[in-house]
Parts: sequence; C-alpha cells; structure tokens
Amino acid sequence: MKIRKLLSGIDVLSLSGNKDQVVKLLLTDSRRVVPGSVFFAIAGTKTSGCKYINEAIERGAIAVVSESKQRPIDPILFVQVKEVREALANMAKMFYNFPDQSISITGITGTNGKSTVAHLLRFYFRKQSEKCGLLGTIEYDLGDRTLPAHRTTPESVDIFSMLAEMKKSACKSAVMEVSSHGINQKRIYNLEFDTAVFTNLTQDHLDYHSNMEDYFEVKIRLFNGSEGTSIKKAVINIDDPYGLRLSKIIPKGVEIVTFGTHNSATLQISKMKLDANGGHFKLTVEGKELIINSPLLGKYNVSNVTAALAVLYAKGCSLENFRDTLLGFKGVPGRMESITNSLDYTILVDYAHTPDALKNALSMLKDIISGKIILVFGCGGNRDRTKRPEMLKVAMAYADLIFLTSDNPRGESIDYIFQDMLEGNDPCRSTHFINDREKAIQRALNVANPKDCVLVAGKGHETYQEYADTIVPFDDRKVIMKLLQKEKVTLLQ
Repeated sequence: MKIRKLLSGIDVLSLSGNKDQVVKLLLTDSRRVVPGSVFFAIAGTKTSGCKYINEAIERGAIAVVSESKQRPIDPILFVQVKEVREALANMAKMFYNFPDQSISITGITGTNGKSTVAHLLRFYFRKQSEKCGLLGTIEYDLGDRTLPAHRTTPESVDIFSMLAEMKKSACKSAVMEVSSHGINQKRIYNLEFDTAVFTNLTQDHLDYHSNMEDYFEVKIRLFNGSEGTSIKKAVINIDDPYGLRLSKIIPKGVEIVTFGTHNSATLQISKMKLDANGGHFKLTVEGKELIINSPLLGKYNVSNVTAALAVLYAKGCSLENFRDTLLGFKGVPGRMESITNSLDYTILVDYAHTPDALKNALSMLKDIISGKIILVFGCGGNRDRTKRPEMLKVAMAYADLIFLTSDNPRGESIDYIFQDMLEGNDPCRSTHFINDREKAIQRALNVANPKDCVLVAGKGHETYQEYADTIVPFDDRKVIMKLLQKEKVTLLQ
C-alpha cells in the first residue's frame, strides 16, 4: 500500500518528500524498523520518539510521522500531524484493512475483574465451537496462536495487526481488556466495539491520573465516543457507584444492560451463597429466574460471572448454555490460582495489587478458611505511593500473619517502599519485612500449619521481577513449587 493512500483522511499540518513509496510496516519502535517502514515518533512518559528518528532512518524507514516539523532529508517523507497517536490508529486501521469491522469486539474496562470477565467470555465462545480472540493482561490469543502479553492494552498498530490475524484465523469475535492508560494514550482510537463493559472503579494508577475523578473521566471515554470509538451496547455494574453514574450518561442510541444486586439491574443478583466450592446465586432476567453455580471463589467473582452473563444477554446468546458449562471453567492464571499439594493447608497465588482487590481476596478467604491466613505481598516501585499504606491497612484487618516483600521495585529502594507502607501499620501487630521475595514465600510456607492458607499476592501470572535497569525471571507459582519440591512435598494435579 502506498503512503499516499494511508494519508487520505489524515489531518496533515505539513509534508515534505515522496508520497508514492510502498509501505511494508508501521512501527513506533525504532529498533524494529526494517526497510520500507513508516516510523511514528511518539512522545512517551520517559522519552520522545523524535530522539530516535535518525536511528529509524538508518534502519530503512521511508517515512516519519511526528507532531514536530522535521528538516527535509531526501527521499524521506516527513509528515507533521496534530495528534500522532490518532494518525497512527487511522493509518493502521487502513493498512490492516479495517479488521475491526469484521469481528464483534467486546471491550472490558474497570480497575478489577477485566481478565476474569474476558477469559469467561472466551471460554463460552469456545464451548460453542466458535473461535474467539483475546487481548489482555495475561496473553494475546489470535485464534491459531497465542503470544505472551507485554501490556494490558497494546498500541493501536499492534491491536489492528492482531485483529487482522484473528480475522485470518476465522475469529468471529474478540474480547479485549481496556486499561485507562490505553484509553488516555489513544491506543483504542477509532476502534469499533460492539460492546463495552464497566466492572468497577477503585483506587489505582493515581501516579498517572491526578485523582479518582480524572481516572473516571478517562474510563467514560470508552463509552461516549470521544475517542472515535463507537459502541452499540454498554454493560455496566450499577452496584459500583461509578458504574451507577456512568449508566446515566450513556449516549442515546446505545443499548444499556446493567447488572448487580441493585433492584433496577437488568440482570439482578440475589440469594447469594459463598463457600469453599465457589459462588451460588439466583439471577433474575426479564422476570425469569436462573440458579447459577460458579466454581470461582468470592463475592467479586459473582460480579465477574454476572458481567459475562450480561454481555451474552446483550448479544442475544443463551444464558442457560453458559450456566450449564460454567462448572467446567478452570479459572484464570494467577487469579486465586491454587498450588495443589499433599500438605493439609491451602496455597494460593493472586494478582491482587490494589487495596480493594486485596480486601476482596482476604475477606473472601476469611469466610472459608478455618485456620490462619498468611499473606505475602509488596507494593510496586515508581507507582501510586498513596495506596501503599492502604494496602497494609487492609492486610492488618484481614490477615493473621503478614510478610512484606518486593514486588517490581523498579527504580525505587525497597526500604523506601516499606517506609511508605508502614504508615498503615498497626503498632499492636507484628509484621515481617523480607526484601527477598523468594525468602519471604519460604518463611510463609514454613510457618503454615494444617487448615491454614498462604496467599502470595500482587504478581499473579507475572513471570518476572522488574528492577531499575533489569528484568529478572520470577514466577510466584514456580518458586512455590520449587520450594515445596525441595522439602519433598508432593505436588498434585
């Protein structure tokens, strides 16, 4: 495809160079540039893509798109635009032949629950012998192959590229986790969604957003079309106060489906019973009652399951089919994932890394564990400092033994992170600080007795630890299994 065609419809401020060259790739990373590429110089949080224009040209870029005007270098095409991310999304959509128009896309946003809802929906469609793609925190499922995820919501050019591959693999639908960063950085700009889902909003990412209202305002943009996105249906949790607010400002013409225990919910939850086997509840839809038995633990997972049911209801799918297959759902990697073994105590790995998520996980365990709850967790470096003491306050309220440790410290001192967390400390309680995460896990396992539960929280599915200038392999699940095998504990299937 020639550059001239890709530029049609783009708001160009200035242009110099040859517009008739054939484009092979659209890229935002100068290190990946090959001859025939168009390089988009995007300003990031740490550096500007303009610094890498010369490197991109040396590697064979035939064109550069930037918000800054560049000096002409024959025969390189320089295109100055007002919004480089908007230009990237529009050009990528055309370059990959509008794949979003051939796939029914469900976008899921909210602080917690995105991965679980996405995996539940993919599970349902697979059970109906229908290929369903997935883009999310854990993996990118493109229909015929699966890639490890590097961010929850990829850049727009990567989204359109992967949607094109899903289309080629005969996927009729796709589910996609949509982060607030992804919305704010226009990674979903001009992407056509069939359905958008709102799960909840609790404290997170306040290192990026100025406050909760700003965080909420960004989430709204998935639903109101301000990012060039268009949705046909909005599925909203109205038990969440932000969800209730959102439900009242959805644009006209968008079908609204609500869920929750609220009396006005389209899918109303009642008679909830939670135990060690999962969640059991009644769902009332249009006067019809369905009894749902879910293998997923906790009240928050009742909400996640109902969110998936609400999406299927909005799409006209059979809720009975989903109910009947739900017990076969094996869960989501790193989300209350059990490390089964021959010991008479429970070991769980979970991604809970916000105060609300940790509270949900621990309060649920409090109801089903007869012994002590032993918690291992930390707080990430170079992220929202205000949630650090709140995390420890939650741990103090619900856990019996607490081991504080590292969790992606990045460029911060672990001791400095601990100091922030200690603002939430109860002086009457004993808390153990162990910098080395593996040693902290080992201590927790060593003190566990029959009927106890060891919860290793914060990283879930992640397979690394991130430090200032390096990333090292670290998977909580593999570390636990290694420590158990070292003690000659039998691991069970």
